[in-house]
Amino acid sequence: MSERLTSEEREGLVWFFSQIPFNQHLQMTAHWDDEDHVRFEIPMQPQLIGNAVHGILHGGVVATALDVAGGCMAAVGTLKRTRDMPTAERMAILSRIGTIDMRVDYLLPGRGGSFTAKAELLRIGNKVAVTRMSMWNDAQETIAVGTGTYLCG
Repeated sequence: MSERLTSEEREGLVWFFSQIPFNQHLQMTAHWDDEDHVRFEIPMQPQLIGNAVHGILHGGVVATALDVAGGCMAAVGTLKRTRDMPTAERMAILSRIGTIDMRVDYLLPGRGGSFTAKAELLRIGNKVAVTRMSMWNDAQETIAVGTGTYLCG
């Protein structure tokens, strides 16, 4: 599974995640760091504050960003794993990707002007993918890490 994603596959994944209404509400944007790793950025906004006294990002936004990054890496692995299948079958499998379990460890308060989440694929099988995610602020401080398990088959 060492082959890189095609530009069409990369563009398709970015398009898919940009169509999710909640991601749009968060003003989340996707950026490819290389052919196989995407990062998601969220600007701090007043409606995302979870602690009004200290102006800290809501923990649910942190968990969402980690989940989106983990789900995207599950999709990357699924695209690579299903290369020999017809396009319609691949798209049907991708449409069923969903979170089975996720753990978030909050390390620091979510202070900053913007936040970035990224994930790496730890393992993918025929039905399940496991990812490790991290999120940091614009000062490069890691504010949360997580692991996610995704249905991908």
